[in-house]
Amino acid sequence: MVDDSDLPQGQSAYRRLLDDIRSGTLAPGARLRETELAERLGISRTPVREAIRQLETDGLVVHLPRQGATIRSLDHAEVVELYEMRAVLEGTAARLAARAASDIELAELAALNLELEQAPVGASARELNRVFHRTLIDAARNRFLIKAMSALQKTLLILGPTTLADPERAVSAVAEHAAVLGALRARDGVGAEAAMRAHVEAALSARIRGMRGRELPMEDEA
Repeated sequence: MVDDSDLPQGQSAYRRLLDDIRSGTLAPGARLRETELAERLGISRTPVREAIRQLETDGLVVHLPRQGATIRSLDHAEVVELYEMRAVLEGTAARLAARAASDIELAELAALNLELEQAPVGASARELNRVFHRTLIDAARNRFLIKAMSALQKTLLILGPTTLADPERAVSAVAEHAAVLGALRARDGVGAEAAMRAHVEAALSARIRGMRGRELPMEDEA
């Protein structure tokens, strides 16, 4: 991975703002004021402007009347549609990975899930979960699927922190990952796809519960 210090300032600012969206520091509806962001990031307004334009291209930022650049919000129907597409793509990835994943990749997935099981709720668990899903998608060996999933994952960032912030959900997610792994080890593509779809549907249910509890869109992959 390229260190942010080695990147042009606009790209570095873009990555840092993505991290802020992922963590919930920049929540849906938050206004992006160039002067404030430039001061916080320790750079000029020009690279901040470039970063905001890229976020707009990604569909993460919209321009609202009398507010300017604002982090996009998703309504209930959009969240459901997003997870439906995630179930299709990740389910397909699991089916393809059952055929294409190497034994080394399967061992890596198992190790990541074990680490996730032992990790405290927080940033480390979120990162382990992200890497687990990324590793599985890469193991599908389908460049077009990887590209489509990358675009979807950017939209998922709008939802903020993962549903794994809920300890009960974290325990369930580890068990769901284990079910996917079991099918992958058996080279059972149909079973792997079904297990991954069930995992994504459980994540959606957790997301909807969180949205209803807060009356606001809540948070990222699970």
